[in-house]
Amino acid sequence: MHRTFALLAVLLAVVLPGCTMAPTFTRPQAPMPTVWPNGPAYQEQMGTPSSLDAADIPWQEFFVDRQLQSLIKLALENNRNLRVAALNIERSQAQYRIQRANLVPELDGAASANNQAAPSRKYSVGIGVSSYELDLFGRVQSLKDQALEQYLATEQAQRTVKISLIAEVASTYLNLAADRERLRLAQETLKTQQTTFQLIQRRFEVGASSELDLRQAQTQVDSARVDVARYTTLAAQDENNLNFVIGTEVKAEMLPQALSETLTAVKDIAPGLPSGVLLQRPDVLQAENLLKGYNANIGAARANLFPRITLIASYGTASGDLSGLFKPGSGGWSYAPQITLPIFDAGSRSAQLKVAEVDRDIAVAQYEKAIQTAFREVADALAQRGTVDEQMAAQESLTSATGKRATLSQVRYEKGVDSYLNVLDAQRSLYSAQQGLIGTRLTRLVNLITLYKVLGGGWKERT
Repeated sequence: MHRTFALLAVLLAVVLPGCTMAPTFTRPQAPMPTVWPNGPAYQEQMGTPSSLDAADIPWQEFFVDRQLQSLIKLALENNRNLRVAALNIERSQAQYRIQRANLVPELDGAASANNQAAPSRKYSVGIGVSSYELDLFGRVQSLKDQALEQYLATEQAQRTVKISLIAEVASTYLNLAADRERLRLAQETLKTQQTTFQLIQRRFEVGASSELDLRQAQTQVDSARVDVARYTTLAAQDENNLNFVIGTEVKAEMLPQALSETLTAVKDIAPGLPSGVLLQRPDVLQAENLLKGYNANIGAARANLFPRITLIASYGTASGDLSGLFKPGSGGWSYAPQITLPIFDAGSRSAQLKVAEVDRDIAVAQYEKAIQTAFREVADALAQRGTVDEQMAAQESLTSATGKRATLSQVRYEKGVDSYLNVLDAQRSLYSAQQGLIGTRLTRLVNLITLYKVLGGGWKERT
């Protein structure tokens, strides 16, 4: 008899799971245009776009600077946020295993020896199934499906963290390079202005220059000193931020010296089509997994409205003599099915179903918002990409023109044709243009990194 029962339990465990009362899942239609925006801000850029989607380009191929590659690899090994994301995956995986295990009976073994005051002893050995729910309406299966989707969502969350981490390391690296170059420019400007101030001071002492010229030269020196102090602070803060993002102290030889040395640190990429790209972004896939999980919860809530059958069964042997435990006639079995019928709960189960349905509707809205957010991020990056090259060309031309103007103004002043005020104005314009050129170059590089990130690139590695 016990063999028949065991066979029946196994058969029920295999056959019943798989049928649930969850609604059939249909992916919501993506609430976004089928093409990227167009207009003056979205002009086609120079470069060699990749034929692959950004998500298919390993980060080692996009970030071609070897020094930057080393820092990204170091961050992937040490960053604490990425460690937390990995541990969340392990936790969700364990939760999924727990829910999946509920689909099959749990067998427990027990043995006991009972010694009484009188010369009487009793030994027993048994194996049994404790509180196994027959999943007739798919409640346990739905909970298992929900746990699976939660596990898959944490995997996508880790990919999102990885993409963001790689982009942050690269952006921080380039910001450090830019601020170090700005600092170097400020230091060179300070040295030049100090030399000019000393020259004018000597001219003032012999009556060849006015006190106004002297004080104007002094303002240039003091302004340069302010910038040297400011960019010294920014460069140090950038270095601290880079150490924090990477998760460990970075050696000095791995740090960039100037932005002009990293202008080819990244490649250009093509955006592809919205529907084919954004739906594969890890954060969008995470929202979809969570939506599927809430959809499965509806099945569990619906099944909770129906009777629940629980099996408790055991088989074992008992004897007053240890040697007689397994002799014929010493065995016995028990079988105790239990059924729970929902009769009156003041609407609690119905309310739970309503909550599950509303949770699913909220997840739909969050999924659609994730897609819209992704579309806006890419569109913003494309708008900047469409204009930044023209901005950089204009900035380079401006820097060149102001440089020539500064030279001519200095010559005219030395010949006594022009006042020092024009020299001062020309030098300020040149310094501002040079700083602006550094900023524009940084903007272009960071824009490429941002575009790579928002298109879902960065989680794959070269194999």
